[in-house]
Amino acid sequence: MATNMPKATVAIVGMGWVGGVIAAELTKAGHDVVGFERGKSRSTADYYHVHDELRYANRYELMQDLSKETVTYRNNEKITALPMRTYGSFLLGNGLGGAGVHWNGQYFRFLPYDFQIKSKTVERYGAGKIPEGMTIQDWGITYDELEPYFVKFEQMAGISGDPTTVDHVGKMSQPFPIGPMKQSPAVKLFRDAAAKAGFQAYTMPSANLADNYTNPDGIERAACQYCGYCERFGCEYGAKADPCVTVLPVALNTGKLEIRTFSNVTKIVHDGKKASGVQYIHVPTGEEYFQPADVVILASYVFSNTRLLLLSDLGKKYDPDSGTGVIGKNYCYQVLGAGTTAYFDDKEFSTFMGAGALGATVDEFNGDNFDHSELGFLHGASISLTQTGLRPIANNPTPSGTPSWGKDFKATSIKYANRSLSVGAQGSSLPFRHHYLDLDPTYKDAHGLPLIRMTFDFEDQDKNLVKHLAAQTKKIADQMGATKTETRDAMTTYNITPYQSTHNTGGVLMGDDPATSAVNNYLQMWDADNVFVCGASAFAHNSGYNPTATVGALAYRTAEGVGKYLAKGGSLV
Repeated sequence: MATNMPKATVAIVGMGWVGGVIAAELTKAGHDVVGFERGKSRSTADYYHVHDELRYANRYELMQDLSKETVTYRNNEKITALPMRTYGSFLLGNGLGGAGVHWNGQYFRFLPYDFQIKSKTVERYGAGKIPEGMTIQDWGITYDELEPYFVKFEQMAGISGDPTTVDHVGKMSQPFPIGPMKQSPAVKLFRDAAAKAGFQAYTMPSANLADNYTNPDGIERAACQYCGYCERFGCEYGAKADPCVTVLPVALNTGKLEIRTFSNVTKIVHDGKKASGVQYIHVPTGEEYFQPADVVILASYVFSNTRLLLLSDLGKKYDPDSGTGVIGKNYCYQVLGAGTTAYFDDKEFSTFMGAGALGATVDEFNGDNFDHSELGFLHGASISLTQTGLRPIANNPTPSGTPSWGKDFKATSIKYANRSLSVGAQGSSLPFRHHYLDLDPTYKDAHGLPLIRMTFDFEDQDKNLVKHLAAQTKKIADQMGATKTETRDAMTTYNITPYQSTHNTGGVLMGDDPATSAVNNYLQMWDADNVFVCGASAFAHNSGYNPTATVGALAYRTAEGVGKYLAKGGSLV
């Protein structure tokens, strides 16, 4: 039997970016918060002088233990799903700060088109442009309504970027608080080549500080050292914005936040209309506890948010056959694979140096910034060149035709170790009726609870997007003066084995209609008004960008909504 704990005002499940932002805002307002994190605690001191590629990048020090809990995967319903036992396609963060610790810091606001994608598509092209089975829908909020919350996140995190926006992205009411990062020779070459190709490139907005910064909460952080150890690593300087060096210290300093690490929440306890709290397991001992709370906030990763609702039988489970229900609907990923690599015989670059968000981006082919009338896909991709730091174990670029072993392989590897640059496209992922998340009927976690199952494959939409965007990357790479360029323009069946992106979205959609969404635009559940479900699980599709900016903005809006709910109760819309 679970041990009852003293009642809390707010219980937050997951202490990454979303949980940290909400905890900081609510505790500053005087509310008592208990935060649950199933992993261990972390601080900057954990990363002092630990540039260990093997430990962090290859052995996944910061990631979830897949032998204890994983996901199962299948391409379609005719296939039996199997567990992901080794890391490949995406990485699942674990511990205080979550994926906010091991991200690269690439920061992009979603486009105005993204939030009204269905209505804007129908308005420009007609309903017939949307393929059969594609389930795009508006988000129940506009870019202009969300824009002030982007500003809040940017001021807190110290986002570095160009002082003015370019033509193809959303308008900003305030500039980024810090100017852009340094421009390396490789990044300058890309920007010059993009201009020659007729495109407008801009410095990638970055959560790696371009200068020393003190945020509105008084948190001081030092500038980026361009060491090249961002993705899959914690930042030893605190220069990369993460929850452990920004929002969590603010919340803890109020004395209103209690963080319980090694605490795995397994159930939301509810009566069908309201939640009374959460049940959790203290992982080291296996003891069960019940935490009563006035408000329950799910702030975990996409898979965990969806799984916890399904395990708790809260909300209407999605049925792909009828298209009804919402929990598990519109799982989306990211469409990668389009790109061109340029190999140089007469130029050498210091590609071993860099930062997670050191780069430049072109957006002419993102969202609906170009005419799709004669194209076999919707949306698009951002095109970028990044210099994130090519570490020696995982990076070994060689042109096609190079032997895979032996003397010639070694010589070519050494030659091009710092003589290749990649122009890549990060494409949107749009939902289809038969792409969804549910509970696996066979496989269970270490506690005996069903694993989450993903059913997903690439569609003609994705393959057509990759082919078209690859041609645009080639136009830029061909202007860079390389000895040779090689373009990747084809994709086949989705394979969970190779790493692609940790940008998973969907499962607990936001919207303005309870029939097609699980939460409103404050991320408050339609079916239980004291439950808020936050993060990329609310995305009705994935854009041609990294999701963190939009996750952060929605977290600030949710914090505001929870404050309103605690003051008056009831539905917020």
